[in-house]
Amino acid sequence: MTTIDFYFNAADRLQVACRLAGKALEQDKRVVIYAPQPELAQRIDRLLWCWPAIAFVPHCMAHDALADETPVLIAAEAGAAPAREVLLNLGTDCPESFERFERLLEIVSQDDADRKAARARYAWYRDRGYGIRNHDLAAASGQ
Repeated sequence: MTTIDFYFNAADRLQVACRLAGKALEQDKRVVIYAPQPELAQRIDRLLWCWPAIAFVPHCMAHDALADETPVLIAAEAGAAPAREVLLNLGTDCPESFERFERLLEIVSQDDADRKAARARYAWYRDRGYGIRNHDLAAASGQ
């Protein structure tokens, strides 16, 4: 069964997404970043090129010819992306076919609307018996 990690209180969701994708890559895990809106996909694509400044997270769009060889994919449709070990959700809803992945990572900002949508996803996963781990990013950074 898919394990789910919620990362709460993210000051910048996309920077946290880059950091988590980089950590998964260090652990030889292949990642799909679910970014359902084109503008969001473009923003995470640009950020992965330069964050952190001294590293690079090899990535491409899921429909790219190099997708099979690339460890991190950005996908507008989670269900159409190839199954990998990790799915990182940047959408507001539960991604379709997330159960094909070993882990699902949910990043929640400090924005009220984002928190409300995350609470609905959290309850949906919990009510279906998924194990959920919580990570408070504000506590981890000493805020």
